Amino acid sequence: MRIVNLVFDSLLFECTILIMPEMSLPELLVSRRTIHQFRTDHPPEELIEQALELARWVPNHKKTEPWRFYWLGAEARQAVVDLNCEMLVETKGAKRAEEKRKSWEEKPGWIVVTAPYNEDPVRQQEDYASCCCAIHNFALFLWSHEIGVKWTSGPVTRDPQLLKIIGAELEREYCVGLLWYGYPEMIPQQNRQPLSDVLIRVP
Repeated sequence: MRIVNLVFDSLLFECTILIMPEMSLPELLVSRRTIHQFRTDHPPEELIEQALELARWVPNHKKTEPWRFYWLGAEARQAVVDLNCEMLVETKGAKRAEEKRKSWEEKPGWIVVTAPYNEDPVRQQEDYASCCCAIHNFALFLWSHEIGVKWTSGPVTRDPQLLKIIGAELEREYCVGLLWYGYPEMIPQQNRQPLSDVLIRVP
């Protein structure tokens, strides 16, 4: 652990940063995975708070700082699990709903990220992009401490009842994603297509 002084726009901020020096930035970026299965033990709250602090230091046009982080306790988590099961019973049947209930109830940590609606569609798109960057910061920092994250944007995240459960303002904000975090039970493998397949050089 060490104290790091951060300077932004001539303002000095002092932060306690938990450093994991073993992993370089390229290794961190390439090794990070979406984690689907977690152990049941909970990561320290101190680390989650640090991850949320660092999540905020991403580009955001007009300095809107659009993100809101809702850290869900046991009561809210259970309410979201129940909501998801109700939705699944209607679309995929009771058996599938109960399978998901068991899986969701085992997720150790939950955070919902929201962004504000905006009458200007360009500003709303920019704010959404900033929230996505914040989620990536959050996930990368936790990965440096061997904590995995899954970012889900399934049907439950688009149901207004979710916002009611977490106490968000329905007319003001929408859900960008539901984040589960915890120590990985299994780390999946992943590949990417070659850079040459997606890089277009424009003269």
